Amino acid sequence: MKEVPALAMKTASHSERHRANRPYRQGTFAALKLPAYRIYFGALLMQMAAMNMQMMARSWFMYELTGSAVMLGAVGLGSALPMLTVSLFGGVLADRIRKKSILVAGQFASALVALGIAVSITVGTISWIHLFAAALLQGLVMALMMPARQALIYELVGENTLMNAIALNAAAMNFIRLMAPAFAGFFIALWSIEGVYYIMTVLYVIGFMLAMRLPLTGTDRPRENTAIQELTEGLRYIRHNADVLAILVLTLLATILSMPYMFLLPMFTRDILLVDVSIFGRLASWPLIGPLVLALGESSARQGLLISVSGLGAIAGSLVVASMSSRKRGLIFLLSLLLTAVSLVAFSATGSYLLALIFFITMGLGQVGRLALSNTLLLSNTDDIHQGRVMSVYMMNWGITMVGVFFVSILADRVGVQLAVGGAAGLLAVITLYYLFLTSRIRRLD
Repeated sequence: MKEVPALAMKTASHSERHRANRPYRQGTFAALKLPAYRIYFGALLMQMAAMNMQMMARSWFMYELTGSAVMLGAVGLGSALPMLTVSLFGGVLADRIRKKSILVAGQFASALVALGIAVSITVGTISWIHLFAAALLQGLVMALMMPARQALIYELVGENTLMNAIALNAAAMNFIRLMAPAFAGFFIALWSIEGVYYIMTVLYVIGFMLAMRLPLTGTDRPRENTAIQELTEGLRYIRHNADVLAILVLTLLATILSMPYMFLLPMFTRDILLVDVSIFGRLASWPLIGPLVLALGESSARQGLLISVSGLGAIAGSLVVASMSSRKRGLIFLLSLLLTAVSLVAFSATGSYLLALIFFITMGLGQVGRLALSNTLLLSNTDDIHQGRVMSVYMMNWGITMVGVFFVSILADRVGVQLAVGGAAGLLAVITLYYLFLTSRIRRLD
């Protein structure tokens, strides 16, 4: 395949491009004008649709099979273990070979994992062990693929369009988050769990076919050092880059303290956030609308709708970030993190499903700012040859998060899920206020 350097590959050094990247505004959809990015964007949509359906379906199914908060945490831990042990080598791999090859292989492997679960449900052999094994395998795929997928954006769009492209990624992911979990939840309530896994398989296959069409960017670097030596050198680079280190540390704390709620949602929707469908009256008898209204009596539908509605705020936030100039990105990152923490505390304290929906909208707004801006700030402050390894450490945050989920789930069994999740979010709010008012390391970054 013909190599496409174009906008993706610039000959100037990272520091030269960073100095030349003066604050300016561009069109909200600027990155989508680039053909290579549009292909990447399509593959991302397919992958994220399948992943969001999987996140909802797997946690719901595990709770149905076991009824245990600890097992909910365990399946999250299963997907985390590879992120903790393999992700750093995924970064080394991304800095060694063309990132497209890694993305193609990852999409294909994900399809096989989803198909395996679908078939095991069909033949009646499914158990929590299968779900745990699938989480472990999917975690391995993500650990090896995600550093390359994140770093590939820089090669496809360049420095000046980077924040726009990452924000559009976030908008796409949150649009999918708006639709896919609700679809999965209602599909389970009205039809079957195995159908969701077959649909996921098809989406991964489409993503694989789109990834195959991506242009070749970057080069295969000579392997002058061993993987361990390159890994050690990457960690040394992070330790001596104070800005990158600060962003990674705060991102780690943010994911550990803010993400457990997503994996413990079945406890909220089944035991706390209940809906009396009789209040909808005659709506329940209307064609098309009636079955959807009645489905809200099922915990799977309530869980899917909660995850989806957070996408409303996230889509709005993504489009705002996509249109932003490169000024005060560090400050906006911190404010987004504070909004996430406060919204999560409020969600944990309520027993009203309607209020929970509202808090999930503001939580989605905060989460997208946190994710898009932390990603942008990391790539903008990292040299080209270290981006894969830096992003692999960034991806490790998700693995460490699952460890946090496991311990919060144990705490939830002891003191209640509302106190466990709300307490973690309150601690995050305190840490964010420290970074906002008592240190300028992140606040000053553009």
